[in-house]
Amino acid sequence: MSDTTRRSLLLAAAVLPLSASLSACGGLIPQTPPSNIYNLSPKTTFPDSLPRVDWQLVVEEPYAAGGLDSHKIAIYTNPYEVKYYAEARWAERAPRMVQTLLVESFENTGKIVAVGRQSVGLRSDFNLKSDLREFQAVLKDAQAAPEVIIVLQAKLIAQPRQQIVASATFERRAVAKNGSILSVVEAFDDALGKVLRDTVQWAMTAAKKEPA
Repeated sequence: MSDTTRRSLLLAAAVLPLSASLSACGGLIPQTPPSNIYNLSPKTTFPDSLPRVDWQLVVEEPYAAGGLDSHKIAIYTNPYEVKYYAEARWAERAPRMVQTLLVESFENTGKIVAVGRQSVGLRSDFNLKSDLREFQAVLKDAQAAPEVIIVLQAKLIAQPRQQIVASATFERRAVAKNGSILSVVEAFDDALGKVLRDTVQWAMTAAKKEPA
């Protein structure tokens, strides 16, 4: 018998008792059910009156407080405690997802020269900075289904002077049809879609590129 074969047999003999031990105690790694992963959709329709712009935009990732800066889907049942839906999560962290959908919504207008994230190295005329103040479902005692609340506070920063040229706050609410997670996600999609539309229309109207 070769040395290689002998080492292989000894290794197999050592592994088998360990495998049997793990099987007997149910394994050392806890078996948790996989999360259902949800995503929201960008805005695709805008009024024909939306102006065509000749500037480039960087959409920065919104700032969000710790309870909202998460893949988890937040729900408040009282003003002091944030909870999360079990076995459900966003495809990205909430602020990252909002950034992605803002970029896609601006692109979907077909009326902007270029838009992207900071990471793509885009030389922008304006940066869109924002705070994601609210991004959660709220369920009060008397409610049969949660209400989704989304609040985005936005600022347009002219580059390279780093000057704030406009600011606005966008708030939208939507009541879920029932208490199921799918209905709650649909309410998020409804409310966020309106926030995305409002933000895009405001930014493309408020920002004015200075003459070279």
